[in-house]
Amino acid sequence: MLDDATASSLSSLSLSELCEEVADQFKARFGDEPCWMVAAPGRVNLIGEHTDYNGGFVLPAAIDRYVVIAAGPSADETARLVAADIADEAKIQVRGAIHPGPVMWANYIQGVVAGFAARGVRLPCFNALLRSTVPLGGGLSSSAALEVATATMLEAMLEEELDPIEKALLCQEAEHKFAGVPCGIMDQFSSVLCQQDSFMLLDCRSQSVELIALDAPDITILIANSNVKHELTGGEYARRRAECETAAQILGVATLRDATCEQLESFREQLGTTNHRRAKHVVGEIARTLEAVQAIRDSRWQDVGELMYASHASLRDDYEVSCAELNLLVDIAQGIGKPNGVIGSRMTGGGFGGCTVSLVKTSAAESVAESLAEQYFQKTGIQPTLFTTRPARGAHRIK
Repeated sequence: MLDDATASSLSSLSLSELCEEVADQFKARFGDEPCWMVAAPGRVNLIGEHTDYNGGFVLPAAIDRYVVIAAGPSADETARLVAADIADEAKIQVRGAIHPGPVMWANYIQGVVAGFAARGVRLPCFNALLRSTVPLGGGLSSSAALEVATATMLEAMLEEELDPIEKALLCQEAEHKFAGVPCGIMDQFSSVLCQQDSFMLLDCRSQSVELIALDAPDITILIANSNVKHELTGGEYARRRAECETAAQILGVATLRDATCEQLESFREQLGTTNHRRAKHVVGEIARTLEAVQAIRDSRWQDVGELMYASHASLRDDYEVSCAELNLLVDIAQGIGKPNGVIGSRMTGGGFGGCTVSLVKTSAAESVAESLAEQYFQKTGIQPTLFTTRPARGAHRIK
């Protein structure tokens, strides 16, 4: 059986339990029942990594870990925010000139408020309390979940629903301008648009979405957090993005979405070793994502697993965004293998730490998690955090 630490990590508060606790905490803090309550999920990307800002395809699903915000009107001239999980508070502007402030987590909310204000709406002042079960710093889009939850809360306050794509883009802009992270569109689109029991195939150039059903109850998503985050990640995301843009310019294409393997070989010398490897990953990953979609439709799960392993190898060797701990988690999963319930595994998210995503047989999920945790701890001395999920519902209003 799983040890206590691993067993507890496989479970979490249900969304209804989390909402009940948030409502109680809001009342205790502000003295009234909340008028509005919303939830927005994190996401895991099954395949299609570092392709979104290259105009490619991604295949995420929402996870059943959420940011929940409860809110009510306030007589103050500002919005008062309470982050209950970290016992921190902040005030942000809702009117006039709105700029980033000194409290980083509050800037994600401030940026969304600024986006609504820029649309010409007059926002009410409010009190809000938030909690999250989305792991922080694990590549599961906790920041996007916070942004999308904020936008959903403001929609509820204003009794207005934005077009879902406009909403996602507003949240992306908030992260660019107020958090300084040049993210692609996948994270916010996932939190807004994903639906239960489906992956979301997102064309990051046309911004079109197609739902890919996961209607196999015997298949489960297992997420393993390495619980490491290496410091060198500070500028690596922006550097990879710049390298891709340079490669596209050399190839004479708008984005690497338009490049071919033949072009990469023809321009190998002009690209140089580094840019060639970055472009090779992106071109290959776009193809792998579309192949995985067809394999899921055909229930060819062994092929899906092989594509996941190939994706990880490319991220490790050509894009160079993995790390020893992520590689170890994938190696252990591959060693457990198909006979013991593992279909495929890869790193997910920006890299340099964070999580792996594996597809496993539902009946073997607990034993796979136990073996993965035990072997990882033996080799690193780090206790990983593991949980299973089905594709979950996107952002929605609770109250």
